Amino acid sequence: QVQLVESGGGLVQAGGSQRLSCAASRNIFSDYAMGWYRQSPGQQREWLGLITTTNTTAYSDSTKGRFTISRDNAKNTVYLQMNSLKPEDTAVYYCHAIKSNYWGQGTQVTVSS
Repeated sequence: QVQLVESGGGLVQAGGSQRLSCAASRNIFSDYAMGWYRQSPGQQREWLGLITTTNTTAYSDSTKGRFTISRDNAKNTVYLQMNSLKPEDTAVYYCHAIKSNYWGQGTQVTVSS
């Protein structure tokens, strides 16, 4: 069993930056690509991007150029760096080990205008 724990959420002003972390209870990065998702009230969960086992990244159109995914294998942690935040980025953000049942509990990001 693997636990994923997100942190780093909070309140930020529009145009600001926030970095989210997703800490895994053990090293799974050689087994799974890691994805970031978000969900706003009344909306479906949205895929934001991923980092593969070989460190390749891919992003959705809504985040490309603003969000960056990276990881620190020594810390078993994946990061989501978010820049130029907009009020519409307000959501609960989740990390997920792709093709597994492992999801974090989510962390709330609120962007004020």
